[in-house]
Amino acid sequence: MTTTLSLRTEFTDARTDVLEHNGSRLVRVTPAAGGDHRAWFTANAAALRSAMYEHAAVMVKGSGLAEQAELAVLAEEIGGATLEYNERSTPRSRVTGKVYTSTEYPADQSIPQHNESAYSENWPHNLFFFCALAAQTGGETPVADSEAVLNRLPADLVRRFEEKGGVTYTRTYRTGMGLSWQEGFQSDDKDYVERYCADHNIETAWDGDVLRTRQRRQAVTVHPVTGKKVWFNQAHLFHVHALPEAVREGLLEICGEDGLPRNAYYGDGTAITADEIATILGVYDETTLAEPWATGDLLMIDNLLTSHGRRPFTGDRKVLVAMTQRAA
Repeated sequence: MTTTLSLRTEFTDARTDVLEHNGSRLVRVTPAAGGDHRAWFTANAAALRSAMYEHAAVMVKGSGLAEQAELAVLAEEIGGATLEYNERSTPRSRVTGKVYTSTEYPADQSIPQHNESAYSENWPHNLFFFCALAAQTGGETPVADSEAVLNRLPADLVRRFEEKGGVTYTRTYRTGMGLSWQEGFQSDDKDYVERYCADHNIETAWDGDVLRTRQRRQAVTVHPVTGKKVWFNQAHLFHVHALPEAVREGLLEICGEDGLPRNAYYGDGTAITADEIATILGVYDETTLAEPWATGDLLMIDNLLTSHGRRPFTGDRKVLVAMTQRAA
């Protein structure tokens, strides 16, 4: 059941409350009507950053944003330098500059909870989602607190991930099955891809125009500002048992395990079981919290402290995203 909590952070010229569900929290902020929205964000930039550290996710209702380029300016003001979407794992399109569409999956599909680019060394610190057009029904962007997920997972499961060196992600890039390597790395230059992978601790193997990669990343980490220990990986999203049975069996028959578009193992290369993936997905289900979108809303999240996903929807929906990284 969702409850409402108090908020220590103070905002000017706004009504605020905090929604909570099984450890996940979302700050809902409604600026006073009729004001200058850009001046409001400038005056409340520190409060917005503080609220993200305190409660991980902040939704500004009726943000006043109207232009796509304005999202990038606002994201940099609050979150730091905006990032390109490199080392891609899902399809999305550039809207303008470093503003992108959210993941372009069919409307009837859910997108599981995940921390953006946790499989990469170059993951964003913050995400800024702007609802340019709310769906007729559904289409929420749910959040789940990464510390709450960690605390609810069985201790022996977390220990196995830590003792086995985190998560190893494997990918096979081939045309017509998942993303091609050209789309994944935003280049058609094999030499560039090789250099990028070498610089980011990604093993590569080529078979003609088919690229296989392997990279080991953390399963658990500590937030550099808050000191919170959090669950931060995409093992459950990459793992073959996250797929529907018919899709999984079809891919295994066509590609074999070594040729799957993507898969996940323990850091030492040993198998993560289907039951372990089911346990992780179950904890995400228990902790997920969602606020309905209205056109003009802005959702800001700390990517380490909270995961996000997408619920199915009907009608047209347009949600844009800018990703940022704080200065070291």
